[in-house]
Amino acid sequence: MSRQRGIFLVITGALFWGIGGTVAQKLFQEFQIDVGWLVTTRLLLAGILLLAVQLIWKDRSQILGVWKTKKVAIQLIIFGILGMLGVQYTYMASINYGNAAVATLLQYLAPVMIIVYLLLRRQTVLTRRDVITVLLALVGCFFLLTNGSTAQLSVPMQAIVWGVLSGAALAFYTLYAVPLLKQFDSLVIVGWAMVIGSLALSFIHPPWQIELNTLPMEAYAYLVFVIIFGTMIAFWFYIESLQSLAAKETSLLGSTEPLAAVFTTVFWLKEPFGAFQWIGTACIIFMIILLALSKEASSKTSKLDKEKKPLKIS
Repeated sequence: MSRQRGIFLVITGALFWGIGGTVAQKLFQEFQIDVGWLVTTRLLLAGILLLAVQLIWKDRSQILGVWKTKKVAIQLIIFGILGMLGVQYTYMASINYGNAAVATLLQYLAPVMIIVYLLLRRQTVLTRRDVITVLLALVGCFFLLTNGSTAQLSVPMQAIVWGVLSGAALAFYTLYAVPLLKQFDSLVIVGWAMVIGSLALSFIHPPWQIELNTLPMEAYAYLVFVIIFGTMIAFWFYIESLQSLAAKETSLLGSTEPLAAVFTTVFWLKEPFGAFQWIGTACIIFMIILLALSKEASSKTSKLDKEKKPLKIS
């Protein structure tokens, strides 16, 4: 029963992440919700809720304990602004200019960027798996972004730039979080990072500067889904699944996130998706599965699987 519960939690969390991106696209396109406002509000409320989960069910002393050491506090602030806020804003901006499917798949370039970074730093050696992973990512992105024709891009250039930046931000998020996650629970680190990121962005996009009374009830429902289900519950379920499943299993089952984003974008929002884009999607999904199944995956890439965005906080 414990294993079945873990499988249910990780798949549900991944589905919420993927669908959350598509719902955010709906908010941007149909209700003209500002990207900055949504990111600020989403991070603030989800961060507070995750810290509340830690307070009620886990080691509550860590909530304030993370601020007792100056070095850790500075690392947490940097992680919150450059890591958490960086990932969330670039991902949402990519959705705003393009669509959730492409934004999510481009964000999954993060493991490839980590591989390249570790190779440049000579912290790992090039393996056959690395070569295949990079080739799958390149081929997948080519088909995804061009639909097989170099004459015209299938999505706006702004969406591509923000999507690639999202992948780079997620790579930084993954690598920088490792020492913090060795000392404190993931809910504490991610919860505080969300709050810090939201407070930093609130100087530019205050969460109270929006006419919520002009929105229909449908928009409120979408906002609740993005904040509660697509962020807070998605991350919580993913972390809880690690109690009964191996990190590699959660990573593999978590690949349902990009699939959920693609299918809901195509079939719910009716976004055009060409045959070659499906081939590109398949390449990137296969790349994710290859990384999850690989026995020689680096510990830093594995950390991405175990301590993801709200992710992925996507």
